[in-house]
Amino acid sequence: MDSLLHILPREKRGRIQRQVKPIELLDRLFWPVKITVFPSRCPLCGQLLEKPGDKIVCSQCLSQIEIHHGPVCEICGRFLYHQSGEKAICLKCYESPPVFSQHRSLGPYAGALKEIIILFKYRGYEVLSKTLSLTLYNNFQKGNLFSGIDFIVPIPLHRQKYKTRGFNQAELLTKNLSILSGRPWLKNILVKIKNTPAQVSLEAQEREKNLKGAFAIRKPEKIEGQTLLLVDDVFTTGSTINECARILRQNGAREVRALTIAQA
Repeated sequence: MDSLLHILPREKRGRIQRQVKPIELLDRLFWPVKITVFPSRCPLCGQLLEKPGDKIVCSQCLSQIEIHHGPVCEICGRFLYHQSGEKAICLKCYESPPVFSQHRSLGPYAGALKEIIILFKYRGYEVLSKTLSLTLYNNFQKGNLFSGIDFIVPIPLHRQKYKTRGFNQAELLTKNLSILSGRPWLKNILVKIKNTPAQVSLEAQEREKNLKGAFAIRKPEKIEGQTLLLVDDVFTTGSTINECARILRQNGAREVRALTIAQA
């Protein structure tokens, strides 16, 4: 909790601390009883969650998340593992620049990060959105990704998929990032109107074709002249983010950036 609060304004931080500290104190006092009567284990490694801070995934598994600190493409954010310079543009962006101006993600969709995303997205551990959002913000708040952002916008799900899953993972991340950054977020401005097949099994060109006409904008006056930050969970080819950025720009957005948890 302290790591989440330190980035908030002092007055707001103090108000939240006064409300939360008694609850945290009780949690710590009764933790030995709680883990004895209701033992809980990390779903990744099976280790007993013995510390009050270990809510869903143990601190050891969280520490194993691979965060990419090396060079990336300045535009699409693809990891450039064999690039020595800090500033570079990948061949794909050089030959065919995307509509979005900048994208960044934490690390590769592998290992602990992949397992945590699967828990969050498919296994009912929506509470992990807080941990993931905080990790995202702590890693990118000091760069220019959040600078000048007017609104944060989640990549939408089609209503049928939303009904099946029960939540939109991008929306949960967006809500938390809005609190952390102090930037407002827009709900149901960008909507998905076509229930497209899953992108995972499609090639890059098929993905782009699959997404044509899939998104629409409600109340375009809300985004006219605004700088927006799109949020999603996994970046693969960038087709989804690029199509959403295209629709947003066509409807008046000045600039569209993007942030995801991982790259596949």
